[in-house]
Amino acid sequence: MEQEFFTIHKVPTTIEDVLSSIVVAFVGGLLIALFYKITYKGSGYPKSFLFSLITLCMVTTIVILVIGNNLATAFGLVGAMSLIRFRTAVKDTQDIMFLFFALAIGMTCGVQLYGVALASTILIGFILILLSKTNVIFVKSTKYLLQFHYIFNEEEKTPTYIPVLNKYCRKNRLINSKVLGDTDAMEFSFYVELKNTKFSNNLLQDLKHSSGVSYAHLFFEDDHL
Repeated sequence: MEQEFFTIHKVPTTIEDVLSSIVVAFVGGLLIALFYKITYKGSGYPKSFLFSLITLCMVTTIVILVIGNNLATAFGLVGAMSLIRFRTAVKDTQDIMFLFFALAIGMTCGVQLYGVALASTILIGFILILLSKTNVIFVKSTKYLLQFHYIFNEEEKTPTYIPVLNKYCRKNRLINSKVLGDTDAMEFSFYVELKNTKFSNNLLQDLKHSSGVSYAHLFFEDDHL
């Protein structure tokens, strides 16, 4: 019984099957990398991660081809893979999702379901683009980090930046203030919620033209205005 368990019939794989599976996995991985590039929200997408997605898709295909339906080989590969320790931490949950995406498509190519692999890649990819570009399930944030330098004027009863903040911001909260070196200038950091994000540049322009303000930047996630 034990011998039969480990000698389950393995379907023979030809060279043509191997090449076809790897080529389709490459195409699938290339599409996944393209979808990642389109939906990535950061300031610059990591090129090494794109190569990793393509390679992971093909490598997974090879693993599945080697395993086939042989349980002994499967257990051996699991034992070998368990010895590998990955030191690179994945910080973004989106990256983890794309890694599983590449794994799933690679496994599908490994069992030679090419139509399912390509159709699934294209369908899931377009859904990701739709969700990313249209914000169907996400509420667009209007909260920003505003930083500016200001020199107080004793003759002014109200700082000149106050009317500007009241004009463009629904809410504002001071989170940090510090003196800049030996000068009289101070740096202020505010969390602000804009009334309308279309007027963010107007906010900066009005601040920069206000008396006492010499520097103004508006930050949102990885971008700044």
